[in-house]
Parts: sequence; structure tokens; C-alpha cells
Amino acid sequence: MTTNHLVLSGTVIRSRHFDSPAGIPHTVVQLEHRSQRFEADLPRNVYCQLQVILSGERFKSVADKLKAGVDIQVSGFLALQQSRNGQSRLVLHAENVELKN
Repeated sequence: MTTNHLVLSGTVIRSRHFDSPAGIPHTVVQLEHRSQRFEADLPRNVYCQLQVILSGERFKSVADKLKAGVDIQVSGFLALQQSRNGQSRLVLHAENVELKN
């Protein structure tokens, strides 16, 4: 059995909403994460930005609240997404989102 599950908290940098051609609502959020972890017994500052995709009606109630500056915790699965220009990037497909403000 393989596992693909990530939980990440951070601050929304920007978000956009759109409906797919099939009429499915999507919200795309750019999430900024900052923390400090210990690695090899030394403190390490961690910083990353990750695109998060919320798909479907079940996220409609929270989607309007996801504006720049809002802190959230999101859990879901990672997938490779290829853009129209052929560039690939890792994105997080949300299964659960919690507002932290």
C-alpha cells in the first residue's frame, strides 16, 4: 500500500476562484509556510510556498474566506500538475481545510 497524505499550515498569499468547463467550482490558493524544525540536532528555518487546489461544492463555504493574510491548515494529497507551457510542479489537492485566524 502506498501513502500520499500531507498536512501543512501557513498563510494565504493569494487565491482565485473559477468553475471548470464541467461546472465544478475550484479555488486555487498560494500557501506560504514558515516554521523552525530540528535536523541533526540543529535548528533549521523552513520556508516554502505551495499551490493548494480545492475542488468541488464542499469547499464553497470556506472558499470565499480564503483571502491574502488568512492562516489555514490544509490536508490532502500531492500530485504533479503540468501547465499549458509544459512546466511541471507539485501541488496539494485539499481534502480538508481549517481556518486558523
